[in-house]
Amino acid sequence: MSIFATKSIEQLKAEAAVSGEHSLRRVLGPINLVTLGIGAIIGTGIFVLTGEAAAQHAGPAIVLSMLLAGFASALAGLCYSEFASTVPIAGSAYTYGYATLGEFVAWIIGWDLILEYALGAATVAVGWSGHLTSFLHDFVHVDFRDEID
Repeated sequence: MSIFATKSIEQLKAEAAVSGEHSLRRVLGPINLVTLGIGAIIGTGIFVLTGEAAAQHAGPAIVLSMLLAGFASALAGLCYSEFASTVPIAGSAYTYGYATLGEFVAWIIGWDLILEYALGAATVAVGWSGHLTSFLHDFVHVDFRDEID
């Protein structure tokens, strides 16, 4: 068996139709999918770190940069919607990669997504911790730098 072996969409649908203890089910509705998609494409980082980075490193062209990034994100969202209509089963990017490029590429995509989500969560946690520390210092009058020592 080749590491680049693919399965047809019909095979993937047949495997997904088998219900069992470990099978994936399609349970999200349109509103859930839209909000999850917007959250995944935009993310929380835009609200946490963008203002600080723009204030320190950007000029007035930040608006153009944001529009360009928004356009690129919209294209990524359209690609995912095209994939979802082509391979209408649960599994997201892993399943799309498996159906089109093979098992090895799907394995790489799966691990890449795990690393991407972990790194994104860590980045957002750093930003939110700065905001939380500032909030507690300004409104509750607790300075964690003094409390930790």
